[in-house]
Amino acid sequence: MEHASASHTTASRHLGRFPSGRDVSVTVHRYEGGPGPTIFVQAAQHGIELNGPAALRRLHRRLVDAEIAGTVVVVPVVNPIAFDHRSYLTPEALDAFNANFNRIWPGDDDGSLQERLVANVWPLVEDADAAIDLHTGMPEMLEHVRFRESDFEARALASAFGTDDVLVNEDPIDPESDGDAEEFSGKFRLAAARAGVPAITAELYNSRTVSREAAQSGADGVWNVLRECDVLEAAPEPSPEQRLLRDDVPRVVAQTSGLFELRDDLAIGAMVASGEEVGAVYDPATFERLETIEATGEGIIFSVARGRVVVTGERLASIASVA
Repeated sequence: MEHASASHTTASRHLGRFPSGRDVSVTVHRYEGGPGPTIFVQAAQHGIELNGPAALRRLHRRLVDAEIAGTVVVVPVVNPIAFDHRSYLTPEALDAFNANFNRIWPGDDDGSLQERLVANVWPLVEDADAAIDLHTGMPEMLEHVRFRESDFEARALASAFGTDDVLVNEDPIDPESDGDAEEFSGKFRLAAARAGVPAITAELYNSRTVSREAAQSGADGVWNVLRECDVLEAAPEPSPEQRLLRDDVPRVVAQTSGLFELRDDLAIGAMVASGEEVGAVYDPATFERLETIEATGEGIIFSVARGRVVVTGERLASIASVA
């Protein structure tokens, strides 16, 4: 491949319109060098996940001075409606049927508002040779990258991103042949896989707040993936000895509402046994223990609501088995 000084341009991409007539649009950055692959990177599908855009700002400072082969296409805020409303999901008043941006890929030109917004981003993904989707999880979460276990190209990208933990799913990608695929078939990573584009989901930590450490980790991760794809001439930095986790343990959810507290001696990264007590839900007014929370399987706690008000059915912890 031929590496050349990156040419950086920005463009506003029209996605749709509000009832008032105002445009819904996103800013698309394009970094072009010599002949080579096209890598698509996006962030902020969910409006409170701020470390993705912060990571891409740091990446921008490096890319504009870089010698690259191919093209890097970056959409820092792919869901501007949720971002402007400082909301995880798009407000129900704007799309009551498809509030979660990450459940409706590749979109629908004749669908609801959000389906149309996604459909107008999708051509950028289809034209890519690989894709990175930056997310930001709970403050108490192991930073990790998700990929489909049988997608070896995506596995190489996940390894290059460089988190200590990688989380695998064998996500079904054909809802017509596997009914279990229907619920999550609209995830970005799976829609990209159906289109033949290897994709990874990077879960940085600490949503709602910009963490310099998380943002730098995200920028470094994308940079190393660009090295893996030969967009950058230097060889990728060696990845740490990564722990492979499998997302196959049922999530721990509250069966009653109240104030949840994690067991004092537990933290993310701890190994727990199936049925082991991990915390409790209390009545904050009477101090009564309403429910003892138990691990739903053996594995590593990779995210947890350490202490907060919870309602019945809310996720308290996620556990992954060690693959």
